[in-house]
Amino acid sequence: MLQYPQKITLCGFGGQGIILTAVMLGTAAVTKGGLYAVQTQSYGSEARGGQCQAELIIDTAPINSPVAEKKNLLVALFQSAYEKYIPTLAEDGVLVIDPQLVADLTHPVANTFAVPATQIAVDLGNRMAANMVVLGFLSECFGLLKEDALLEVVKTQVNPRFVELNTQAIKAGIAYAKDNNLYFHG
Repeated sequence: MLQYPQKITLCGFGGQGIILTAVMLGTAAVTKGGLYAVQTQSYGSEARGGQCQAELIIDTAPINSPVAEKKNLLVALFQSAYEKYIPTLAEDGVLVIDPQLVADLTHPVANTFAVPATQIAVDLGNRMAANMVVLGFLSECFGLLKEDALLEVVKTQVNPRFVELNTQAIKAGIAYAKDNNLYFHG
């Protein structure tokens, strides 16, 4: 279980659903978890393929600033994004990567979780659901949110035609953490 405030960066490239993941995590924390959250985002001018990142702070108390110099958790889904944002991870922080997309860990982090989110999503039939696999993994591994809270938020934040796929992807991410006994106890 992570301690609060939780300062999170999710990074990758445009089209991976990085920003949607942060929005859903923040929305679930506020509407289902009774927590406070603030989220910021940035992305390149390209519609898809450019680097993007979202920062999210979740806390049990009101948040006075949307900016945090060092993050507790970095989720990196692309090599160049990892390289850009790894310096922002606190010394005792946690790193979550997709090993298919981040293969060269230039800055070893003691608490690193490799989650083959893209492959899991491909196995479900759509690689674009990798972000939801990550969301499910984060909720289970770190105890961020309950499964039903995430699934309820999916229904409000996702196009109805993708609700079933995203539900399956979240459940697959949760199952990956459970099946591999991947839990952070920091």
